[in-house]
Amino acid sequence: MSNCPHLLPVARRLAMSKTRRMLRCSQRLMYHYSSSSSTTTHSSTTPCSTTHYSPSSQSVRIGCASGFWGDTSTSVPQLIYGGKLDFLVFDYLSEITMSLLTAAKAKTPTMGYAPDFVQAAIAPFISDIHKRGIRVVSNAGGMNPLACAGAIQEVIKKAGLDLKVAVVTGDDLMPQKGGLSEVKMADGSGNQRLPGTLHSMNAYLGAVSIQRSLDQGADIVVTGRCVDSAVALGPLMHSFGWKTDSYDLLAAGSLAGHLIECGAQSTGGIFTDWHTVPDWDRMGFPIVECSADGSFVLSKPPGTGGLVSFGTVAEQLVYEIADPRRYLLPDVTCDFSQVVVTEIPGVEGGAVSVSGAKGYAPSHYYKVCATYMDGFRATAVCPVGGPRSAEKARRTAQSLITRCGKAYGQMLLDLKLTGLPDLMCLVD
Repeated sequence: MSNCPHLLPVARRLAMSKTRRMLRCSQRLMYHYSSSSSTTTHSSTTPCSTTHYSPSSQSVRIGCASGFWGDTSTSVPQLIYGGKLDFLVFDYLSEITMSLLTAAKAKTPTMGYAPDFVQAAIAPFISDIHKRGIRVVSNAGGMNPLACAGAIQEVIKKAGLDLKVAVVTGDDLMPQKGGLSEVKMADGSGNQRLPGTLHSMNAYLGAVSIQRSLDQGADIVVTGRCVDSAVALGPLMHSFGWKTDSYDLLAAGSLAGHLIECGAQSTGGIFTDWHTVPDWDRMGFPIVECSADGSFVLSKPPGTGGLVSFGTVAEQLVYEIADPRRYLLPDVTCDFSQVVVTEIPGVEGGAVSVSGAKGYAPSHYYKVCATYMDGFRATAVCPVGGPRSAEKARRTAQSLITRCGKAYGQMLLDLKLTGLPDLMCLVD
C-alpha cells in the first residue's frame, strides 16, 4: 500500500521503469526448511456459519491482515478464528517503507524486514495457523527477505512444528546499478541519470514466483518488493491452475488482491460516508472468496465492526490505479472499467459480489522505485477533512481510546485518559 502514514525521516523518491531484459530481475525461489523437509497437509476449510457468506467446495478464501507497516495486529486473530481461510496474506510495503527498511538494514545487516510480521502476526498464532491448514503469503521481507524467513524459521522451530518456508528474491537491483547509467522516468519526462547517492532500487515483481512457491509445497511465502495484489493473485493462480496468459482471470485475481491489499480500507476504514460505518474500534478486515471463473465475493468476519457495501468497495477499486482501463501490473494489464459490484442482501456486516474484470498482455516494463539521500526530511500526518470533520476526528479519537482500553484490559493495566482534553481541543 502506498501513501501510508509514517512519522519519519525519508529520502526523496525516484520512480522509474526499465525493460525486463535490461533489468534481468531474476525471481529466484530459495526454500528454507525446518528440521524435517516434509510438508504439512493442507486441510479443507469447514463450512461457514449462516451469519456470513458461506464458501463452496469450488472456492478459495483469502483474508488480508495488513495494509501497511504498523497496521493493527488485532486483524490476525479475527481472520484466523472467524474467517474460515485458506490463505492469510499481508501487505506491508509502501515506497516510504522501503526507504525505512533500507536504512534499518544499513544500520543492522540482520534487519531490513518488517519485524511486526514475525513477532506480532505469526509467533503468537503459528500453532493455530498450522492446525487450520492456513497458508501465509507476505511481502514483509522488504529489503531482507532471507533474514525475515530465518526469523520465521526460529518461530516454527520454537513451536515444535514442521512447516516449509519459501523466499522470493530478485527485486533488489542495487547490484545492477552500474549497468543503468540512465533510466526512463515513469511520468513520461524522458530519461535521467541515476543520482550518485542512490540508497535503494527495487523492481515490483509479480505473482508467478509466489505461485511456484505454493506449487512446491510452501506453507509460508516471504517476498521482497512485489505489487501489492500479487500476494492474493499468487495463491489464486496456484489454487486454480490459472496460466500466465489467461489474462481475464489474472485481471480478476489482481482485482481481488487490489480490493483487499489495503486492509480495512475496503471495509469502511476511510469511507467517504464514514458516519454509516459502525464500531470503528473493532474494524473487520476483508476476505475474498474467489471462484475458478474469476468472480468473487468480498466480506469480513462475523461479529466485527466496519461495513462492506457498494460504496466502500467501489472507493477502494479506484484507489491508486490511475487509468481504470489500463492498470499496469507485471502479470497483466487490467481493464476495470466494466467491473460490476453488487451488494448481497441479508449478510451480517455486508458483502458484495464482484465480476467483470478484463485483462490483456502486460507491458515489457517493470516498475522500479529508487530512493536516494538528498538532505530532506519529510513528515506524514493523518489529516481529517471534509464535511463534519470535527465530528469525524472526535470519533476517530474515541475509537483509538476504546481500542487501547481493551488492549490494556487484556494486559491488566489501567488506561489513564489524562490526554483526552488536549486531544479534543485539537479538533475544535
